[in-house]
Amino acid sequence: MRPVGYRHTPAGRVGAVARWVALVVAAALFLLPFAVLVRDGVATGWSTVAEVFSGDEVPFARSLLNSTVVAVLQTAGQLLVCSLAGYGLARVPYRHAPVVLYAIVATLMVPTAVTFVPSFVVVSSLGWLSDLRGLVVPGLFSALNVFLFRQYFLDFPVALEEAGRLDGLSRWGVFRRVVVPNSTAFFAAIAVIDFIGSWNQFLWPLVIAQDSTSWTVQVAMSSLLTAQNPKITLLFAAAAVSILPIVLVFVLLQRYLVRGVTETGLTG
Repeated sequence: MRPVGYRHTPAGRVGAVARWVALVVAAALFLLPFAVLVRDGVATGWSTVAEVFSGDEVPFARSLLNSTVVAVLQTAGQLLVCSLAGYGLARVPYRHAPVVLYAIVATLMVPTAVTFVPSFVVVSSLGWLSDLRGLVVPGLFSALNVFLFRQYFLDFPVALEEAGRLDGLSRWGVFRRVVVPNSTAFFAAIAVIDFIGSWNQFLWPLVIAQDSTSWTVQVAMSSLLTAQNPKITLLFAAAAVSILPIVLVFVLLQRYLVRGVTETGLTG
């Protein structure tokens, strides 16, 4: 243990300065790509940004709308489906619940490449190619989120649920009117992670969105970078615009991230 007043000693001051220098260097390295993005994209003039939206080959405005719809629907769907599944595994008495949990967790060990082709075949057979349903529906379930919700609900105060049952609420009523309102921080943390992950998807939308009207923003940006005619300036401008929604979501909900993940019960 360091003695009282250590910070005011020469060694303490050197340590504090070293920590600040390390933090500044780390922050500079982290912000460097964003600085280059702004310099080569937005700083070249708003005409470049206007050109991104006015281009005939790349429907960038439509792709932003598609990405927003997909990200919002997938985030809302995962919160609903995964929270219900996690709550059921944590609270509903069922002798096979451990087996179901192990089966769900086991899917996390299956590489995405293994299920990619079967998922594409199913979506194609349903006629969902170049359709937002093909982009949204396969992402409505997450085994990791089910596990995180279960861990969180295991630590949720049982007394609150029992009070709801005494007031005549059903199990669904307890979940909707007691559990969810008292778990907003955790729901917000999961929502931020899910929204960012959905917004940044590239490979699945690239395969499913075969028509330009169903492109997401990531696919639209990739079309600006071709071997024959790479449009670097437009790509930087498009990238600068595309990160604004996730930056906004992160800024609004970032205070819930650490608090929400800490409440999962994964901290030991």
